[in-house]
Amino acid sequence: MSFSDVLATIGGLTVAFYLLKLSWTCCCGLREYFLSKLWQVNLRRYGQWAVVTGATSGIGKAYACEVTISLKSRNDPKCSLSPLEKQYGRKTRTIQVDFTEGHSIYPAIAEQLQGLEIGILVNNVGMVYSDCFTYFLDVPDAGQKITQLIYCNILSVPQMTRLILPGMVERKTGLIINISSEAGIRPQPLLSLYCATKIFVTYFSQCLHAEYKSMGITVQCVAPFIVSTKMTNMKVNSFVKSAPEFAHDALNTVGHSNYTSGCLSHALQDMALAILLPDWIRMSSFLIIKLANQAKRIKSERRVCKENLKIKLK
Repeated sequence: MSFSDVLATIGGLTVAFYLLKLSWTCCCGLREYFLSKLWQVNLRRYGQWAVVTGATSGIGKAYACEVTISLKSRNDPKCSLSPLEKQYGRKTRTIQVDFTEGHSIYPAIAEQLQGLEIGILVNNVGMVYSDCFTYFLDVPDAGQKITQLIYCNILSVPQMTRLILPGMVERKTGLIINISSEAGIRPQPLLSLYCATKIFVTYFSQCLHAEYKSMGITVQCVAPFIVSTKMTNMKVNSFVKSAPEFAHDALNTVGHSNYTSGCLSHALQDMALAILLPDWIRMSSFLIIKLANQAKRIKSERRVCKENLKIKLK
């Protein structure tokens, strides 16, 4: 066999490998985002109760429409899930906690959950330390925000899992859904700490699923792109889904994928971003400076708008 024949063979095998890989990705996507709508998992088979953290608004509240007990954040003490009882005929219970207070809140939560057959846990609660791109040292009240972010985005996930997982293992069935983010897939400068908290959720979910899948426990990690919520301040458009629409699509993927973008739109955006904005560009000083300057302009415009509003009110 000549050298050219060897190169041709290697090239053919390489093309065949990538075609096979592409075919497999398409098949998985077909199952995850299309066939899943036809063969939905019956969520009630996991247990009588479910827990959603951070169900005051946004994705958490949307998930709560499918479940029966909710942990409410501190932001809205008047929040009530009683409409769910009327609409769906299900019992609800609300526990008001502040996940930024650290480990001290979990004994009280454990007491409230004691005796309930909890089949589903949705670890959704989360926060950001700034509403736009920010250098790490420029985070306002950095000392406090760093601790709060770690308590809320990281500590809440394993602690809530620790409280609820033993009952699932005992019954040999259960579903844990951990809400990560597209920011946890790849490093994103100017969102350094938030990005780091979300990759923790991703790795923790994948490892936990590997550990407990043989015991009948499903652990799914959901990594959405941008969803229209109070945290993102984005309006619904062709690329940004509403929280109820996203939660509905994401729940369809349960039982079909252990790691998902939640919906086809976000999966396609993730693929496009990986191609158009590779890591070497994302991590470049040029792009970081551009994003930082844009963030400064946005902050300046907001400040001017607030000042003009105050003048009009006077």
